[in-house]
Amino acid sequence: MASTVYNVAFDCANPYELAAFWEQVVGHPQHEEDRPGDEETVIELPTGMNLYFQRVPEGKAVKNRVHVCLRPDRPRDAEIERLLGIGATLLEDKREPDGTGWAVLGDPEGNEFCVLSRKHDS
Repeated sequence: MASTVYNVAFDCANPYELAAFWEQVVGHPQHEEDRPGDEETVIELPTGMNLYFQRVPEGKAVKNRVHVCLRPDRPRDAEIERLLGIGATLLEDKREPDGTGWAVLGDPEGNEFCVLSRKHDS
């Protein structure tokens, strides 16, 4: 027997607002019953995995030990620019001149995530 990854969970101060950022990242909405002020919210992805956001009292203090890696449908650099435009921050640039590498971004609450190259670009 094995286990299936069901959720990637984000601890945060404002689940609804952080999920609003991530719904723009992944192109899928929060659950229709989720509202501002809720203690938790979820984005159900077509893969069967969920992005789950839960309110916690403490702020982020150190680097994430687990993070999300995104493989965009468009060229990596164009996707990074789009994500910066919706509120992400560039934390570390690991892109190489030959098109390999990745960029580490932070969401509005500082959670790190990576943007890789499109599959056919690598």
